[in-house]
Amino acid sequence: MPDDIFDTRYEDKEVEIDDGFVTVGDDVNLLEKDPSLHKVKIGMGWEINTFDGEAVDMDVSLFLLDKNNETRVDEDFVFYNNMMALDGAVKLHGDSRTGAGEGDDESISVDFHGIPFDIVRIAIFLSIYQGMEKEQGLKLLRSSYVRLVNEENGIELCRFDISKLVEDREETGMIVGYIDREGPKWHFRPQAEFHEDGLFTYGKSKGLVIIQQ
Repeated sequence: MPDDIFDTRYEDKEVEIDDGFVTVGDDVNLLEKDPSLHKVKIGMGWEINTFDGEAVDMDVSLFLLDKNNETRVDEDFVFYNNMMALDGAVKLHGDSRTGAGEGDDESISVDFHGIPFDIVRIAIFLSIYQGMEKEQGLKLLRSSYVRLVNEENGIELCRFDISKLVEDREETGMIVGYIDREGPKWHFRPQAEFHEDGLFTYGKSKGLVIIQQ
C-alpha cells in the first residue's frame, strides 16, 4: 500500500470508556479495543456557536478509497444524497440540519465484513453545507466530536474532541479521521485536515464532481 495515503449516538446509549479520548497522531487498533467488532457506528455531535444569522447546516460524509487513494465509483461517496453503499454495509442515518439536542447529531454505520478488499481507507469528512456561499466557517462549532462505537454492544471505542481544533478556523470542511485497513485489522487515525471549500476540492481529488443541492 503506498505510504502517501497514510500521511457517534448509539441509540442514546452512553457507556464508560477507559482511556478512550484520542488526539491527532494517535493510531487506534479497533479490533484490539474490541475483538468482537465488525459493525462500527461513527457518530458526530456539535453545537452551533451563534445566535443570529443564517442557520449552519453541518454534514458528515464518508469517502471509500482504494489503494490509489481514490473512489472506485460515485457510490463510494456516502453523503446526504447517497445515504447507503455496498448493499447496506455503509449507511448514513439521517441528516441533522441544526445540531440541536443531546447526543450524536449524525451517524454512519459501517459493517467491516461488507467492505470489499480493494477499499483500504475510509475518510471521515465534516463539512458545512454551502459554507462558502453563506460565509460560514468551522469556527462556529462548539462541543464538537467524533466517536466510534461497536454498533452491536454499544461500547464506545474512542472519542476525538475537535472543539479546540476548529475554534479559529475559517474553512468549511475537514477530514476528522481515517479508518485504515491493515490486513484483517482496522485502525482509526484522528486527523485535522482542513479544506477551505468543504467537500468540493477534496472530492475532485478522489475522482468525483460534487455539486451541493
